Amino acid sequence: MNKIQIAPSILSADFSRIGEEVKNITRDGADVIHLDVMDGTFVKNITFGPKFVKDIRSYSSAIFDAHLMIINPWKYIENFAKAGADIITVHYEACQEKLKQTLKDIKSLNVKCGAVINPDTPASAIENVVEECDMILLMSVFPGFGGQKFIPEVLPKIEEIAKMVQKSGKNVDIEIDGGINLENVASVKNAGANVIVAGSTVFNEIDRKAMIEKLRNA
Repeated sequence: MNKIQIAPSILSADFSRIGEEVKNITRDGADVIHLDVMDGTFVKNITFGPKFVKDIRSYSSAIFDAHLMIINPWKYIENFAKAGADIITVHYEACQEKLKQTLKDIKSLNVKCGAVINPDTPASAIENVVEECDMILLMSVFPGFGGQKFIPEVLPKIEEIAKMVQKSGKNVDIEIDGGINLENVASVKNAGANVIVAGSTVFNEIDRKAMIEKLRNA
């Protein structure tokens, strides 16, 4: 398995002092800063756009992981790449037959790319794009809001994706996002996930550094 990486989702951070939050969570050991981009149409919430990403880029040397929960994501990938995203992930549900080309377009911008599937989308939906991906993101809640409860039925799908990745022979990270805490993090890692998104589990703690280490080593 690839190195375990902890990716705090800044959706759970204090936006009134977001630069400080990003700086501090990086200091506390975050490998990745997970950026939940929502447009109010693909999901029923609105967060932020490329300018926000650009404005916080200088506060962290961590990997910026832009998770685009938006319709027509191919229209915006260049803006997020220019803003400082290191990897851009797009949903199968938003791209459908345009997924493979969108992934190729992301890579053409000299950033990494990833495909995302919702809890009710079968792993087979992205089998034909595994070789295009640097990362595959599985949602373990339905996207839109932080603080939701983990859906355990996703675990067999992580195992299925891990087998697809192994078969491809490519070095592809497997990311899990939604309701991850100390009670379930070992199970998702055992299933094959190595990039662990955690929002409220990290940001609600006083000692965030300790929580990041607990998630990493559970």
